[in-house]
Amino acid sequence: MSTALIIGAGTGLSASLARQLQARGHNLVLAARDTGDLRDLAQETGATLVDCNARDRADMDRLFYPIDATGSPLDIAIYNPSSRVRGPVDEVDPEAVENAILVSGYGAFLMAHHAVQRMRPRWQGALLFTGASAGVKGFANSSSFAMGKFALRGLCQALARELHPRGIHVGHFVIDGGIAKPGTDNENAAWLDPDAVAQSYMHFLDQHRSSWAWEIELWPWVERF
Repeated sequence: MSTALIIGAGTGLSASLARQLQARGHNLVLAARDTGDLRDLAQETGATLVDCNARDRADMDRLFYPIDATGSPLDIAIYNPSSRVRGPVDEVDPEAVENAILVSGYGAFLMAHHAVQRMRPRWQGALLFTGASAGVKGFANSSSFAMGKFALRGLCQALARELHPRGIHVGHFVIDGGIAKPGTDNENAAWLDPDAVAQSYMHFLDQHRSSWAWEIELWPWVERF
C-alpha cells in the first residue's frame, strides 16, 4: 500500500481527492494550516492530519516525517494551496503579496523537493499541482495571484521536463472557474463540481507513460470564451 499526500487540504476539492484516493487503496496524509475542520474527513478516510504552513521551510521538513514513519512509499503528492491579494498595484500591501507568492510558488517547490527525495529510490510516483487561469493570463487588480500562479506553472513545466524521463509524472491543472463548495446548488453547472474535478486528477494518474500529459485545463461547460 502506498501513501498519498494532499497539501492545502480542505472540504472541497481536497476532500473529493481524498475520498477517491482512499477508494483506490492509498494511505492518506492531509496537511493544512489548521486541520480542525478536517477531523470528520480524516475519520471517514483514515487519513493522518498534519498542521503545516506550506510556505514555511521547517513545517515542510516536518510534514514528511509521518509519511516516512508509515513505512509505505510516497506515490502521490498533491499541492492545493494558493493565496491572493486583490487591489491596484499601487495600493496593495507588499507583505501580503510576498506571502501570496511564497504560498503559491515556493511552497510548491518545497513539496516537490521533499517528495522527489522519497520517490527517488523507485523513480516512480506523481506530483500534481492545482493551478488557475491566472497562471496563463493575468487579470487587473490581481497581480499577486498572477505572479504566484505563473511561478507555479513555470515550476511544473520545468519539473515535467526534468522528471518525466525518470519515471515521475508531473501534472499542472489549470482550473478556469470556481469549484463548488459542499451543498452548493449547481443545477446549471456554473461551478465546477469537486468530485468531477477529482475524477480528472484520477484520469491523469491513469495515463499510460507513452502519452503522459503535463497540463490540462478544466472549465465549466457554460464558460463563455
